[in-house]
Amino acid sequence: MDVLLWRVPNPHHRPAMPSLVESSEGGDEGESLRYEEMEDDNVSPTDLSELLKDGTKESHDRAENTQFVKDFLKGRIKKELFKLATVALYFTYSALEEEMDRNKDNPVFAPLYFPLELHRKEALIKDMKYFYGEDWKEKIQCSEATQHYVDRIHHVGQHEPELLVAHAYTRYMGDLSGGQVLKKVAQRALKLPSTDEGIQFYVFENVSNAQQFKQLYRARLNALDLDKSCKERIVEEANRAFRFNMQVFDELDKIGKSLTEEAQEGGLPVHDGRGDLRKCPYYADKLGKAAPGCPYHAAVAMAKQPLVQLILAACVAVAAGAAAWYMM
Repeated sequence: MDVLLWRVPNPHHRPAMPSLVESSEGGDEGESLRYEEMEDDNVSPTDLSELLKDGTKESHDRAENTQFVKDFLKGRIKKELFKLATVALYFTYSALEEEMDRNKDNPVFAPLYFPLELHRKEALIKDMKYFYGEDWKEKIQCSEATQHYVDRIHHVGQHEPELLVAHAYTRYMGDLSGGQVLKKVAQRALKLPSTDEGIQFYVFENVSNAQQFKQLYRARLNALDLDKSCKERIVEEANRAFRFNMQVFDELDKIGKSLTEEAQEGGLPVHDGRGDLRKCPYYADKLGKAAPGCPYHAAVAMAKQPLVQLILAACVAVAAGAAAWYMM
């Protein structure tokens, strides 16, 4: 196993390191970091941040183009599915932050340990309570795809802690970037409160400037003393993390489709195809209770018959001709 060391940059290559200003208000727990403006002109193509950016670009593009993410970005996200996605995040970050805490003093990871700024578990617990109530723990379970992801994180944290860098980078840098777009989409599409209930996961209260923090994080990545082989392994693990995320997205997409099918199973949907099925007085639920067919959908179904369409077309033609004659 390659040994990683925290090093002082040598005079030939000094990665851009921002100044840190600590706020002492409120004691230790109230401290947060502010990040001063910095230049980032000294990045080398062999720096880990650059290798990760270039080496995961294809995976990043594939993840963005999964059906779940594309639908999400368009605001096509069901509340129940969003809740399940939040559950997946809860289990993922619980595992990730458990392993980060385990390795907080380990030189292979310590420079990237930012619990006050980055940790998401407590925020996700707030989201769980908002969506599922105080007894939320009894109402959720880890999905199969999420469990595979969680198992890998635990393996890495306990046996190959240098690869934990890849999982932290993949998750937190994404949360500070595209995650902020998803926050706005979810808030608008699901009509969530403007006070951020249900989307606390996306709120980084102790990061005053996301862009500057990401520069700090990349500088810390580049200041790790890694050989070429270890950097390649970290990039490979980051791509693996993307694959785990895509598997979770695909799983959620399948669940989303099954939710739609369940809504139509055993009876007809609501009149306009939207809303709560059981608000339609003519809905026959999936338990097989007898109920008359919905007149709206019966009419739509009849209109789709070829003979009926021919008759309707003839009627429209006659009506159009009469209207034209009348206007002459």
